[in-house]
Amino acid sequence: MEKEAHFFYVLECSDGSYYAGYTINIEKRLQSHNTGKGAKYTRGRIPVKLLYSEQFDSKSEALKMEMKFKKLTKKNKQLYIYRRQVEGI
Repeated sequence: MEKEAHFFYVLECSDGSYYAGYTINIEKRLQSHNTGKGAKYTRGRIPVKLLYSEQFDSKSEALKMEMKFKKLTKKNKQLYIYRRQVEGI
């Protein structure tokens, strides 16, 4: 049996703000955000685009990363994403 993937993801909203979340299916979740069926926060800020995603072995790890990310300032969020992309993680 294949192990389920767990993702922490970051969207950039149409107003330039970021939305961080958790999912097991990024494509499906992105579609739900862009059709107004996602999180309440993103409904008035569509279209949204996927800025970053990171895969984890467990739901718990992905949710912990989401909470940690949400506590960062926007500048530190941008820095986190940039560093992870440059490092190829």
